[in-house]
Amino acid sequence: MFKGILINKDEQGYHAALQNIDDNTLPEGDVSVNVLYSTLNYKDGLAITGNAPVVRAFPMIPGIDLVGVVEHSNSSQFNIGDIVIQNGFGVGENHCGGLAQKARLKSEWLIRLPNAFTAKQSMIIGTAGYTAMLSVIALEKNGVTADKGEILVTGANGGVGSFAIAILAKLGFTVVASTGRMEEASYLKSLGASDVIHRDTLSNPGKPLTKERWAGVIDSVGSHTLVNACASTKYGGTIAACGLAQGMDFPASVAPFILRGITLAGIDSVMRPIADRKEAWQRLADILEPSVFDDIAKEIKLAEVVETANQLLAGKVRGRVVVDVQAD
Repeated sequence: MFKGILINKDEQGYHAALQNIDDNTLPEGDVSVNVLYSTLNYKDGLAITGNAPVVRAFPMIPGIDLVGVVEHSNSSQFNIGDIVIQNGFGVGENHCGGLAQKARLKSEWLIRLPNAFTAKQSMIIGTAGYTAMLSVIALEKNGVTADKGEILVTGANGGVGSFAIAILAKLGFTVVASTGRMEEASYLKSLGASDVIHRDTLSNPGKPLTKERWAGVIDSVGSHTLVNACASTKYGGTIAACGLAQGMDFPASVAPFILRGITLAGIDSVMRPIADRKEAWQRLADILEPSVFDDIAKEIKLAEVVETANQLLAGKVRGRVVVDVQAD
């Protein structure tokens, strides 16, 4: 038996709670992991609260991220004692995930913990930081450079937004952060944002084209925010779309694409090939300063996960939430 968050759907309804879980609950996999830390992401919040149909099978342990020590391996790639990271691949949705003290996973989903990071730091980064890095790489590969102009980061107080700001600023970009919580402006500027704007300037229906401003955009919001970001992106600019906090609709015009030649780059972090993951994690190791981890992260225990998930969806949590799954 081990402790973890378990989601069930039965005649009593949809419910998630901290429970003692039998080892037989874990699905098949060739690597068993003693989990050290997990995280609480927006998708985890949706899964735990049932606010969206994230979970595909029941019972389910949520948690799309984890880091832990290999305690059993039938894979030639990993040995007992290796410290491994798991991000995505449907874990926490259709395969039991990281918000528990144990996990059983497929070796092809795992990468080794980079030497630059502690186990806890890797989960402060987690899917959010890794997605932010993939988004920055997409801008770079489409020719967006620091001398081209301002970069807009939407959903700036979230995990992806926070890391995107920190990464871009370290690379020399001028970053403008968009948020609905202007009281957090000093936090966003401490990460490297040069300016902070209210999300209301982007979140309502707008025109197909507006004044050119952004050389590039990292958007974790979607819906009208993404549409307005496209409408105000400079000729030849790129928007990396990686989230849907406002909605998954895209009520847009083709005008920015055919009149300004902008690129909308979709960022999938869930099924990303291992080679791309390793590239992103190596870039993170090269770029991030140790001080950023203290600024971005909040640590909780498993017993606090369900309550914090509700706070996260209500927009009351900034930055990253790291879960020490072994803490009492």
